[in-house]
Amino acid sequence: MTTPRAPLKSLDEALAALLAHAQPLAGTEQVSTFDADGRVLAQDLVSALHVPPQDNSAMDGYAVRCADVVEPGVVLQVTQRIPAGQHGHALEPLSAARIFTGAPVPPGADAIVMQEDCELVNECEGGVRVNATPQPGQWIRRAGEDVTRGAVVLARGQRLGPAALGMAAGIGQSQLTVVRRPRVALFSTGDELVMPGDVPPEQMPPGAIYNSNRFFLRALLQRLGCEVTDYGIVPDRREATLQALQGAAQNHDLVLTSGGVSVGEEDHVKPSVQQLGELDLWQISMKPGKPFAYGKLYRSGPQDACHFAGLPGNPVSSYVTFMLLVRPFLLRLQGVADVTPVRMALPAHFELKRGDKRREFLRVRRNAAGGLDLFPNQSSGVLTSAAWGDGLVDNPANTTIAKGDIVQFISFAELMG
Repeated sequence: MTTPRAPLKSLDEALAALLAHAQPLAGTEQVSTFDADGRVLAQDLVSALHVPPQDNSAMDGYAVRCADVVEPGVVLQVTQRIPAGQHGHALEPLSAARIFTGAPVPPGADAIVMQEDCELVNECEGGVRVNATPQPGQWIRRAGEDVTRGAVVLARGQRLGPAALGMAAGIGQSQLTVVRRPRVALFSTGDELVMPGDVPPEQMPPGAIYNSNRFFLRALLQRLGCEVTDYGIVPDRREATLQALQGAAQNHDLVLTSGGVSVGEEDHVKPSVQQLGELDLWQISMKPGKPFAYGKLYRSGPQDACHFAGLPGNPVSSYVTFMLLVRPFLLRLQGVADVTPVRMALPAHFELKRGDKRREFLRVRRNAAGGLDLFPNQSSGVLTSAAWGDGLVDNPANTTIAKGDIVQFISFAELMG
């Protein structure tokens, strides 16, 4: 009697189950704000000052009192000059202050008139004709209009980008407390795998293939801020697989493999993980990327374990599965709360006459007309489709697509960082 096959998990079910295991990493470190791009804040960043710290000019021009300029053509005496970084004195009636962008607005002034609306008169006596009637507050940047003292500028769990680093620097932070980097061990299995450079193409033996997965997985891990230990290619032998997994589990947060989790006689990853810990094999209702494995490798026991993830061996399956499952898992390990990629509703400039029974992720590219073109070969072994494309269409199961239909697009740029 055959055992009934377990039903396929939906991608959403698989992701929820995976994220349930992703407890944020313990441990933080102090890094220079210069070096914090891509890191995740370990604590809220609270401003100790207003930004800007005082009212300042948004233009090169003249600081005036609106009551003195009720109509164009009024001539005022220029009594002071205020460059950025210096403070002026109180503005007297019927006077103006020459002021530059970023300079503090002198007491008494309530507007800035840009220099293009002014002309110097009686240069020897320092007069200026104001040719526009200002409104109160014109071209003045108010103290605290960007950041107020005591405000949370950047929240714990936020992944830092260039603008966020500028914000941190703007409130005086030269060092930031961030979550430590996830430590990931990466290896491939398969005696058919050959490293580029080891064997020239014309000397490749029958059945051999170059190990492309290792290169894009390592790059994706590094883009997510991981410290990667590359164990290379592990021979298709049980003892070698056990040794590699056991060694990697001791000082890593995640062991990531591609291929080798099937049930064939030469697939040693599955029984090795089961021997060293626990393993769930998931068949996910998605295309490409149906086979996926998650488990734990015990160090001293179930409470002291390293995560394990096994990706499909086909390159596009491995690529897409990493971005849709492993990426959010690694971000959640770093304390990032929102790990859902942003989607865009864009028109399809192609047809899909027959939908797949599984939820399908199509490799597409945006075109100059604002729509999406489809790579003609959507096979899970055609990595060209991912290199050519700039994103995925998330197409529900059993759904056809006609030209002009609005589809859900996820950019690779969104999934790689």
